[in-house]
Amino acid sequence: MNLYAMLRARAAQGKPLRVGVIGAGKFAAMYLAQVPKTPGIHLVGIADLAPANARTNLQRVGWKPEACSAPSLDAAVAGQTTHVGDDWQALVSHPAIDIIVEATGNPAAAVTHALGAFRNGKHVVNVTVEADAFCGPLLARRAADAGVVYSLAYGDQPAIICDLVDWARTAGFEVVAAGRGHKWLPHFAQSTPETVWGYYGLAPEQARIGGLNPKMFNSFLDGSKPAIESTAVCNATGLTPAPWGLTFPPSSVDDLPFVMRPREEGGHLHHKGQVEVVSSLESDGRAIPYDIRFGVWVVFEGDTEYIRRCFTEYGVRTDPSGRYACLYKRWHLIGLEVGISVASVGLRREPTGCATGFRADVVATAKRDLRAGEMLDGEGGYTVYGKLFPAEESLKIGGLPLGLAHEVKLLNPVAAGQPVRWTDVQYDAASDAVKIRREMEREFAPAQRAAA
Repeated sequence: MNLYAMLRARAAQGKPLRVGVIGAGKFAAMYLAQVPKTPGIHLVGIADLAPANARTNLQRVGWKPEACSAPSLDAAVAGQTTHVGDDWQALVSHPAIDIIVEATGNPAAAVTHALGAFRNGKHVVNVTVEADAFCGPLLARRAADAGVVYSLAYGDQPAIICDLVDWARTAGFEVVAAGRGHKWLPHFAQSTPETVWGYYGLAPEQARIGGLNPKMFNSFLDGSKPAIESTAVCNATGLTPAPWGLTFPPSSVDDLPFVMRPREEGGHLHHKGQVEVVSSLESDGRAIPYDIRFGVWVVFEGDTEYIRRCFTEYGVRTDPSGRYACLYKRWHLIGLEVGISVASVGLRREPTGCATGFRADVVATAKRDLRAGEMLDGEGGYTVYGKLFPAEESLKIGGLPLGLAHEVKLLNPVAAGQPVRWTDVQYDAASDAVKIRREMEREFAPAQRAAA
């Protein structure tokens, strides 16, 4: 409740939180738009593979050229300005920087950047949720071992869901389910970058003018991103997926307490304590009024007659029994809200979401019949989508993590709708990404089995 006051105090003392950003694309640009208006924050440096593009984005969001013209990180610290370059290693190793915001969107690179930051004693706010889904439990452990904080990025849906879950539990409620909204029909799982705009609801010309990346947006539409984000939520909160993954039941905001209750009570849940994603479309494609397509929600339980009476007295929307109620945010502001994480991590040393175990996983799943010899093109592409699995089941079948399903060759054919397995692909066992993932499986799989 007092982060803003704490930031103002740091500004008055001349001791701002010093931040470095890796990757200056769309998400990071939204955060950068807010930095000049936030007291107690000094953005020391930005590392991007294309520094000229980073400067263009800074100009687009309102930065004056002189504010980001420091010739070096040292000069940026001395002059309270910002250096833009391409050397991420210099950024994570600079002694003046407190916090790294990783915003590349590249899961393998993000893991490397986070581990480098930990080795240099830097906290990390991880925007690249794909990396957290890939090996978040290991990243959290490495951060703790280094005495620093690793955090999901507030503004992105997983961290806001974690916040709602924490609110409910701290208030004394049992969390029945939590998740996000999505525009979903089953055939969207086969969507490609060529079909995405029609399904998404944008004209191709609108997408072109907006500079929107069809592969990235398709990763949302085809269910990959919801699976990735649900994995992050499970691993951070202790919620778990249904055995069959996400089902995307249709629901309005008002109907969440009806839909997100156990099956034996008329709802869609396999079990209490489940993560799920609800659709803003009915099964026949009709739009649901008052949907939560861009928002997040938590459903919690009033387990006594007194609490249920309180729900009624204060107009809380419940299911017919009065037992299940919900709280929600109908929208999220993505990168515009990342400053909440930066302040929480830097001032309180508290993450806004952080993996505590390996409970869920995202497995690459064939969009169509795939032939031996084909190259997989990863999240949002033409060959695979991500499906949410309980972690134990993913390990049992040897499922290939979606984060490793990019630019790898298939050794075996895989039928449409079937998971791709490690044994189905030719991969480099010596690569950092593969070694890190295998290490996480070794470290966390025994605990997962014991808890099952």
